[in-house]
Amino acid sequence: MLKLLRLFLLALAMVMVFVLGTLMCLLRPRHPNNVHLLGRLFNKACPLVGLKVTFRGYEHVKDLHSAVYIANHQSNWDIIALPGAVMPRTVAIGKNSLFWIPLFGQLFWLSGNLLINRENKAKAASTIGKVVDKIRQRNMSIWMFPEGTRSKGKGLLPFKTGAFHIALQAGVPIVPIACSSYFGQVDLNRWDNGELIVEIMPPISIEGYAPNQIRDLLKHSRQLIAERIAELDSEARRP
Repeated sequence: MLKLLRLFLLALAMVMVFVLGTLMCLLRPRHPNNVHLLGRLFNKACPLVGLKVTFRGYEHVKDLHSAVYIANHQSNWDIIALPGAVMPRTVAIGKNSLFWIPLFGQLFWLSGNLLINRENKAKAASTIGKVVDKIRQRNMSIWMFPEGTRSKGKGLLPFKTGAFHIALQAGVPIVPIACSSYFGQVDLNRWDNGELIVEIMPPISIEGYAPNQIRDLLKHSRQLIAERIAELDSEARRP
């Protein structure tokens, strides 16, 4: 019974967000702050599933104009759990197949996020070039999941290089974001599904990294996130 009630309320909340979000995006299509505002709305759905999300580290990026944010990607619940960490003038990069998800995909694109064809390397490289131009010309930031897919409880997966190429080409820092492990923690038939902690870590300067040192930057960033996840896991309250 509780699960059915939650699904109903969650569906109702999502419809409201989609309606409000679509109106906002139609009034100012692909505005760089749309994603930030929508993220705050999506994040407010967490209490509906009995999940408490604690955010930390805003002070590390309050004066940062442009960056590439990278976060671990665990489950479908990330769509409501993580957006509270999305800063103003930040857009995400997702695979182009997202566009065809009813309602969500169209709003994802209309809000200003970027879609990339990962199967076509030439088109992917072209998109990365456009992303770099947007960062340089409009003082925007990019949010990416460098694992490329949900880890589904398998731990932090290997990182892909795209985010690091963008950071080096645009000359902006990498900002690691660590979210405590919570895959399988949400049970809609349980009142309290515990807590997860999302921490925005200090920026990693790309100074001193040459293009042929992409892997070094990747390994360093991944190690910082992995270590922080382990620390957050020992602290986060589980149900």
